[in-house]
Amino acid sequence: MTGTHVIVLPGGGYATHAPHEAEPIVDWLAKIGVRASVFRYPLNVRHPLPLLALRAEIRRLRADGAVRVGVVGFSAGGHLAGLAALAPGAEPVETVQFAVLGYAITSMETETYRPSRLILLGEDASPQLRRSTSLDALVTPDSPPFFIWHTAEDPYVPPEHTYRLAASLAAQQVPHEVHVFAHGPHSLGLADGAGTAETWTTFAAVWIHEQEVARV
Repeated sequence: MTGTHVIVLPGGGYATHAPHEAEPIVDWLAKIGVRASVFRYPLNVRHPLPLLALRAEIRRLRADGAVRVGVVGFSAGGHLAGLAALAPGAEPVETVQFAVLGYAITSMETETYRPSRLILLGEDASPQLRRSTSLDALVTPDSPPFFIWHTAEDPYVPPEHTYRLAASLAAQQVPHEVHVFAHGPHSLGLADGAGTAETWTTFAAVWIHEQEVARV
């Protein structure tokens, strides 16, 4: 073990925590030899409260000896994972070394997925606030590596969200791996039995192990 700990952030539109995107993900990570825990971030609250709570959890893990911290997030949890990796203002002990995003909400500038945006930012969010909470606007050359996966058929969070973030990562030459599978609904979790989408865990396992041995 390399002192790596992964925080799992389930989806649920910032209104709930999806159970199948929580402990089952921790169990999968344990099977591939990665320490992980679920963090149930605050719900139905405005930005930046979920991010501040997650940063506090990262500090706690660092105090417990974690050298490298990764995040695995789904849907709205993927948005929060991306904020933890990309948003400015983090102290050194609050930084994230890698991020895995599944069918994540990455943009607060589109009208999808609007319910999450209303919870997090409110009905009257300014263009500046929407921009500053859109992951594609936060990427810099110093951003950590990303693994992103989605399905082209996702009716709730269209793959445009993944394409926007991936384009920004590419433009800033940030290491990344992206998979968009042809078929599958939203909220697949581990995607067992979901056709080719279920291979995301195989690809992600290899990628996560690469991050574990990477030098800070």
